[in-house]
Amino acid sequence: MISETAPADVRLDWIARREVALIDLREEDPFAKDHPLFAAQLPLSRLELEILDRVPRRSTRIVLYDNDEGLVPRAAERLRKLGYTQVSALAGGLEGWRQAGYELFQDVNSASKAFGELVESRRHTPSVPAPEAKALIEQEQNLVVLDARRFEEYQTMSIPRGVSVPGAELVLRAREIAPDPSTTIIVNCAGRTRSIIGAQSLINAGLPNRIFALRNGTIGWTLAGQNLEHGRDGRFPEVSADREAEARAAARAVSYRAGVKHLDPRGLEILARDPARTLYRFDVRTPDEYAAGHIPGFRSAPGGQLVQETDVFAPVRGARIVLADDKGARAEMSASWLAQMGWEVYVLDGGFDVDLEPRPWRPTLPPLPDVSTISAGDLQARLERQDVTVLDLAPSPAHRRGHIPGAWFVIRSRLRDALARLPQDRDFVLTSPDGALARLAAEDLAELTGRAPLVLEGGTAAWTAARLPLEEGLVRAASEPEDVYRRPYEGTDNAAEAMQAYLDWEFGLVDQLARDGAHGFYVI
Repeated sequence: MISETAPADVRLDWIARREVALIDLREEDPFAKDHPLFAAQLPLSRLELEILDRVPRRSTRIVLYDNDEGLVPRAAERLRKLGYTQVSALAGGLEGWRQAGYELFQDVNSASKAFGELVESRRHTPSVPAPEAKALIEQEQNLVVLDARRFEEYQTMSIPRGVSVPGAELVLRAREIAPDPSTTIIVNCAGRTRSIIGAQSLINAGLPNRIFALRNGTIGWTLAGQNLEHGRDGRFPEVSADREAEARAAARAVSYRAGVKHLDPRGLEILARDPARTLYRFDVRTPDEYAAGHIPGFRSAPGGQLVQETDVFAPVRGARIVLADDKGARAEMSASWLAQMGWEVYVLDGGFDVDLEPRPWRPTLPPLPDVSTISAGDLQARLERQDVTVLDLAPSPAHRRGHIPGAWFVIRSRLRDALARLPQDRDFVLTSPDGALARLAAEDLAELTGRAPLVLEGGTAAWTAARLPLEEGLVRAASEPEDVYRRPYEGTDNAAEAMQAYLDWEFGLVDQLARDGAHGFYVI
């Protein structure tokens, strides 16, 4: 029998800054409708694939909840097998939190977004509405537009004259891009948070320019009836040694004001040996820099996204965070924001003079079960004979982009319900992007059906590598595609009503934080 933790005890942990990971086991779409402020969405369907990186210390206090879907017992058993020793259930689940009278938040990354709104309300971050921004862009030559999102988001849609400068790169590179103090700088994102944090970062770092956040980002631009551009390739330039030193000094002054601590590699080693505290180590440089060589033990977390998606990277509220950056400014600025969000955060001084690991970040996986496999070629032959049913466990966006012809979309945690929609007179073959999730799901399916399925060796990636055909779209869905929340601020085909509703929600976050009373945020 799994023990229970009262909602009041979790809230007290947040207030007292004691370590706790409150884990929502539902898929992303239901999570986005209602959840506690610092809850982290880690679905049962992907639990084993993500937990070892997101909650790295096995004795961390973990509190699980769902909304009466029966996910908690299965998750608790899986965590027990992985060696986690302090796992409990939130008493009453999501409804228990509601009944206790505590706030429930919507959307994803809501703690970071609420913090961004608090920053704007406290610092009165200058912003410019879309029509005025358009006029400035068209009429003023001495102006730059810095897009603070990930490059992939920028390429999907951007405002005219935009240059991709993801969040943590802003202070490092803005002086290089706009060396003239009379140059106007507009910082934009898709909605509000990264525009606000980006513009305020430049202001905090003392840039003398006239600086604005694009009010309401590309959402505001679209709602104003203005056209976005697509497929642009404007990237930030390299930074000179003098500008790098200037940015480092300015960013360090900001992090000092925020109370950020510094440590050397020896200090890091001592912190890492503390068995009672979780330690996250993040490399906040660009993914390309990380892949070219990084300090062993550090995970890639580009600084702007780390501040935006702290709940994804660091679900253990109250943990310690150490940031690494060979140029300094990115770690200092990222740390300054994390400190204001209530984290115990450090910047690593040095550390890049060791033998660096030259490879992209890869998730830490548990040992995967032994299963019966089938090659891509053999699967193609059996599909032609029509004697197998393929179940694709990929995220629904990946499934839509391309899946094995005839495959059914299935969410692992919904396998029991999915079986009622699937043909029962054929062997089942499981696949997932790299095959790892399919191996885990094979045991679940065998338990439900009494017969062991086959797993596609190497997953759908192996099928693609063999240059076999793919089918697009959500043609056969044995599960509802609730694994992904449709963000009103991403893509180019969102309804105006959804975009406006999202903005209205963001405008109300400061008042909601005040009612919640457990966040511990401050603004320098």
